Amino acid sequence: MRRSANQDNFAIVLAENREHWERSGHLLIVADGMGAHAAGELASRLSVDLIPHHYAKLNRGDAPAALLRSLEEANSEIFRKGQANPEFRNMGTTTCALAILPEGAVIAHVGDSRVYRLRGTTIEQLTFDHSLVWEMRASGEVSEEALRNNAIPKNVITRSLGPSPTVAIDLEGPFPLQRGDRFLLCSDGLSGQLTDEEIGVLLGTLDLQAAVQAMIDLANLRGGPDNITVVVADIVGDAIVNKGAAAAAANQPVVHYPVSFAVVAAICGLAGVVLAMLRQFPLAAIGAIIALVAGISGWIKTQLDSSSRSRTDHLGKGPYRKFQCKPTVEFCKQLLGVINELKDWLEQRGQLSDEALIRSKIDAGNQAMATKDYRTAIKNFVEVMTAIMKDIKSRSDDSDAESIDY
Repeated sequence: MRRSANQDNFAIVLAENREHWERSGHLLIVADGMGAHAAGELASRLSVDLIPHHYAKLNRGDAPAALLRSLEEANSEIFRKGQANPEFRNMGTTTCALAILPEGAVIAHVGDSRVYRLRGTTIEQLTFDHSLVWEMRASGEVSEEALRNNAIPKNVITRSLGPSPTVAIDLEGPFPLQRGDRFLLCSDGLSGQLTDEEIGVLLGTLDLQAAVQAMIDLANLRGGPDNITVVVADIVGDAIVNKGAAAAAANQPVVHYPVSFAVVAAICGLAGVVLAMLRQFPLAAIGAIIALVAGISGWIKTQLDSSSRSRTDHLGKGPYRKFQCKPTVEFCKQLLGVINELKDWLEQRGQLSDEALIRSKIDAGNQAMATKDYRTAIKNFVEVMTAIMKDIKSRSDDSDAESIDY
């Protein structure tokens, strides 16, 4: 709503066939550029163009490693581009890249563009924001009160592709796949205007296209201070879920019971039995106790080894935040308030279209809200909001319309 240029870019690279997917998966990318003039737009476009190219070229059976290297290669090329032209110097871009692979979802990430996973009514942020606020919070250098009071600027990025010849890239996952999972990638134009819970409610209540449009519209109606890019992927194919489960099982570490403990337990247990038959009960009891201790110790070591190996198989520390996101009456009222403001604004100018349809949808939403069917209420209110925003956009495309300030 406030920027004349869009410095966001995205890419969706779907596997061409099953063999391609088993090797490289599906690749989704969102990038948010930074820099004066056209530099930010160039940096983000280079990111979404170069990463798929390098990923395809570098992937020789280790997709997570290839994804990491593809971001490193993209960073080098963006840096060289910036150094070669004074107008593009220090240009940069945030980038989050999600690969849906047989072993699960793997993310390579730099900056504060985010990747979420919605499973049921739980939304998880799978990426760590490379921002001043998040870095200071992680180091314990800032209090929660200071964060709530916005004492630390939220838009200061600590890492991005392009400004430096090298950059630290986070690799997260693999996150297991389940049928019904939804993954969302977005620039901070969305996450800066909607809470995680609101993103989760819209993502979980609406179908894919309606959810994406509703999030963009609501972020714009709350001021739209930045470009907004949203990419959503539904996990719906049995082949992906079943293959992912099989790959995860195949990758599980096989930890055997330690032989030395088993031998000690067996020898001492056998000795205890023999001594008991010879009526050497005190010595038999000692043998039985040693056998029991050896057996329990071996079991504990097996569990610790299994836990340790499982942790090393998972890259990164995500998810970093987790929220429950059930539809609420408060969110319904927020949407209704936005709709009423929009409707009043248009009515004052005699520009409200399909008034009867809008009124019927609002009434249906109010009735659903009265019966605590908040999911249905949200669907009706979103349908009205989206329709009005579409109408406003079509008018602004045809003429120089007045700006709307909320």
